[in-house]
Amino acid sequence: MARLGRAVFARAPRYSPGTMAEPAAPFSEYRTGSDPRTLRDALGCFATGVTIVTCLGEDGTPVGLTANSFTSVSLDPPLLLVCVEKRAASATALTAASHFAVNVLQTHQQPASIRFAAKDEDRFGTTPWSPGEFGPPVLRDSLGVFECAAHAVHEGGDHHIVVGEVLRASFDSALDPLLYFRGRYRRLHFDP
Repeated sequence: MARLGRAVFARAPRYSPGTMAEPAAPFSEYRTGSDPRTLRDALGCFATGVTIVTCLGEDGTPVGLTANSFTSVSLDPPLLLVCVEKRAASATALTAASHFAVNVLQTHQQPASIRFAAKDEDRFGTTPWSPGEFGPPVLRDSLGVFECAAHAVHEGGDHHIVVGEVLRASFDSALDPLLYFRGRYRRLHFDP
């Protein structure tokens, strides 16, 4: 193993003609106590969709942030979860809200994703939205929208795990998802 900075890299076997099919790609490894950046890079190998989670603050103003830590939990009852960084400006409102929406983004919503991930920006001023059936903002032209009632909030290290009961779900099957992989936005590529 070679150590560069605080990251640990395992050496791949050398390629010799006739011994292996192809040379091995560079290989990195994270172990407890290693550089957190290496763990983040490893987690980034899992391609995800991109969402914007929204709610109304105590004063009725729209609040939201970009999140890619989102998954279904249960079909009966219909539950989903999203992870919200505790330091996020929207964290207090999202963990206290009685209802929230998860807007699943499509390829043309990358600018909105960037806007909702930035600090100190008018996120809703240039993003087309309307109140959902249960109050939280629903972003226009999203691939899918899950309108939820708050079900539970759990602690998860430096994140809150926000669980919602799905009250309404809508989607447009003609749109393609915005993806995130290895720290970059991506799009689906279909074989001909």
